Amino acid sequence: MYEGRTVFAQLMDHLPRHTFRRLVKRYGGDRWVKNFTCWDQFLCMAFAQLTYRDSLRDIEACLGAMPEKLYHLGFRTRVVARSTLSDANERRDWRIFADFAQALIQEARRLYVDEPLGLELDQTVYALDATTIDLCLSVFPWARFRRTKAGIKLHTLLDLQGNIPVFIWITDAKHADVRVLDVLIPEPGSIYLFDRAYVDFRRLHRLTRAHAIFVTRAKKNLRWRRLYSRRVDRTTGLICDQTILLTGIKAAHDYPGHLRRVRFCDLETGKKLTFLTNDFAMPALTITRLYRLRWQVELFFKWIKQHLRIKAFYGTSVTAVKTQIWIAISVYLLVAIARKRLGTDRDLYTILQILSVYAFEKAPLAQVLLAGNHTLKEADIRNQLSLFDL
Repeated sequence: MYEGRTVFAQLMDHLPRHTFRRLVKRYGGDRWVKNFTCWDQFLCMAFAQLTYRDSLRDIEACLGAMPEKLYHLGFRTRVVARSTLSDANERRDWRIFADFAQALIQEARRLYVDEPLGLELDQTVYALDATTIDLCLSVFPWARFRRTKAGIKLHTLLDLQGNIPVFIWITDAKHADVRVLDVLIPEPGSIYLFDRAYVDFRRLHRLTRAHAIFVTRAKKNLRWRRLYSRRVDRTTGLICDQTILLTGIKAAHDYPGHLRRVRFCDLETGKKLTFLTNDFAMPALTITRLYRLRWQVELFFKWIKQHLRIKAFYGTSVTAVKTQIWIAISVYLLVAIARKRLGTDRDLYTILQILSVYAFEKAPLAQVLLAGNHTLKEADIRNQLSLFDL
């Protein structure tokens, strides 16, 4: 029998503890703290994410059911009270966990740098989008964005090699999506994919001046003049590939340079799409395939909302909400890092499900994640008994 450390403690070993201690010292997180440190707070919240706890009472009950195992999970305290955890979430600086997530982002990007993208490109490809998390107005009055609704918005820049979120900005829900381009620092040579909500030509011209590439969709009321047309192979779905100049008064002032307009018809659905980009060297068909990759950020939002605790919150203040979101992102990155380091090809959802039932168990983490990797074959399904006899 394995008599080593718990699976939860082994997973936490993949975190850079020295970086966490440095951040706690920077923001004074453990000042005047005797028992329940910032690290204990992080472990509690990470445990809640991994085991799908819905409330502070759930966290207290689960950790309190096995107090003798708290030390083996990595806690320094013997008892975790929900009032203590609630006070920590409400009062401690959320920037500790935000900066810690940034450190995990750098490590995850290093591990996934060779992840296949599906296209032969040398540049880094990012997808930019935002999602709204609805809140109860009576509980979160500071997050009002309509007369009867409250919510916050999660602006995310996703590195498509490994689906790693490299930039996250949390705002109130009434914050316009396009304003994230004002705080985003463009990387020269990188490719940014976003939808029509981000078409603001003054901001797009800033990306061009920074030598960054963007691919987006054109709005229907776009006013332009064709300067040059390139030949296209219409059997691939391409309709036209043009160099254009904006003719709208404000648009021409905000973006005085040339743009590339690519029109494409999806051969399966018959839907026609018009793309705008500031890149004139990339093949037109590659531009259409690039934009299709933007859907990965939508899948990322769907994934974290379904499998992480960022829709039901353990606290009601701005600090508590931001703390929970940043720790949830950290857990996502932690699982991605452990997956790569251990060399397992299981998807993140499966790993989370395994960790949720093995958290208290003492077994080698690699063995837990790699064992039982069995996929049902068609023969197995045919041999299964029917639930109903017709």
